[in-house]
Amino acid sequence: SSLALLTMVLSSSLALVALLLSSYNVDAFTVVRSGSSSSAVALNQHIGSGGMADTRNPDTIQHEDPRKSISAAPSFEEYLKQRANEGTTAATAPPKPIAEGDFDATAAISAMETSQTKTVGDIASAIPDLAPKPDQSYAKNDGFTAMGNAVSLQASDAPGPANVAWISDLSVDGALSSLTIFNGPLSDVPHLIQRCFINEGMLHFFLDVRPRAYGAHDLRDADGNYPGPETLGRKAFEYSGARKDYDTKFGTEELISLLDDTVAKLEGVTKNPGLGDEGLSELEKVTLGPLAVDISMPLTSGNVDSIIGLREKVASMWLGWATDDSHAHRPGAPVNSQYVYDTKYRVCYHDDFRSCI
Repeated sequence: SSLALLTMVLSSSLALVALLLSSYNVDAFTVVRSGSSSSAVALNQHIGSGGMADTRNPDTIQHEDPRKSISAAPSFEEYLKQRANEGTTAATAPPKPIAEGDFDATAAISAMETSQTKTVGDIASAIPDLAPKPDQSYAKNDGFTAMGNAVSLQASDAPGPANVAWISDLSVDGALSSLTIFNGPLSDVPHLIQRCFINEGMLHFFLDVRPRAYGAHDLRDADGNYPGPETLGRKAFEYSGARKDYDTKFGTEELISLLDDTVAKLEGVTKNPGLGDEGLSELEKVTLGPLAVDISMPLTSGNVDSIIGLREKVASMWLGWATDDSHAHRPGAPVNSQYVYDTKYRVCYHDDFRSCI
């Protein structure tokens, strides 16, 4: 049901933050709700028979013999700085320098959040049935934080003819801006996944206009060829048909040119593992779209502006497809087969990210 799907949004989205932070060597991830009450048992200071302070005592104690002292515990932020500095002595390689012209991470995410809010607003205006899900949404003043940064998650859906299974509009101040749109089985409109993650002066960007029907894109060889009926039997025709439908309706020259032209003008861009690369997880190998963009670049104002522009244009293309009745399925086999694939994908997507918590 839509409610069940939206219930997965929060856990999947927060787990996504955990995955991203761990992927880029951030040492810990904590989501906390401010204002929550907690109690601690007060322990009286006690000096043991050896003359040393009881280490269960949370209070600090200074002694002329350092071995008998208890230092103040570092704050969580201080702990992370200490961990980040470990191993950066003269005997080790210095940290990777950050490119000149770095943009402020908080300002970058704020600009992306403003753009993303407008995008979701445009979608809501064009799809009147789209309704927010207050029980699955969290505003910044609700007090959820990740790594000390405020978290905002706005969830919505439009069941029925509008065919939007869920929209997740997620933002973590100074760290993450993510928009995920999953469609229902009544059309072949692709899912849209856009994600910007900032860490150590680098902007990591992922975008996928994800096909709805399995087209065996993961089986493409280095020359761009796919296995035929001699390998896959009749399934080869089913998969080639799915690829042709996607390329004709969505993966058009307009979209390909937009992606290629934007990536070409980014500063210092490097590509992350894509289809056919060993670095992908099993889930990504099966579900990653043929036009997925997964890149990293220095956090510069020019790169931020280009990525924001690309996100807005692709979201606008998705909205055009979503409001075009020609993409609706007739009842029957297309709906059923696509639903089976989508259901497996959503379950894997949810469970894969939950395992990262």
